[in-house]
Amino acid sequence: MRLEEEAKQWMKERYMSNITATEYQNKAAETAIFPKEKALEYLTLGLAGEAGEIANKVKKLIRDGADREEYHAKLNAIGHELGDVLWYCAMLAKEVDMNLGRIMEDNLEKLADRKARNRLQGDGDNR
Repeated sequence: MRLEEEAKQWMKERYMSNITATEYQNKAAETAIFPKEKALEYLTLGLAGEAGEIANKVKKLIRDGADREEYHAKLNAIGHELGDVLWYCAMLAKEVDMNLGRIMEDNLEKLADRKARNRLQGDGDNR
């Protein structure tokens, strides 16, 4: 039983966090250095660039494959890029005067509504 409790604690520490989206957005803003007069353009291009880096890492993982150890290292690298994507999302939300947590909640509500109406698949924003 003790081993099971230790495993659960390890999983919690490894995969769980207590930081809120709002806290993240505020802390991330402390590192925001970019030309404010071109903030919208800069942040949008940065987001697209970081998402492209993730796509490239996944493409290379498909192309090259990996043994078990390499696979986990490559997943970890993808996770680091996800952090960069999150930073750009947080700063872009701030630039358009929106709270990242509220955006997340609104998105979950939209998805729950689509699920309830059996509309998760398909095209278009208004499905």
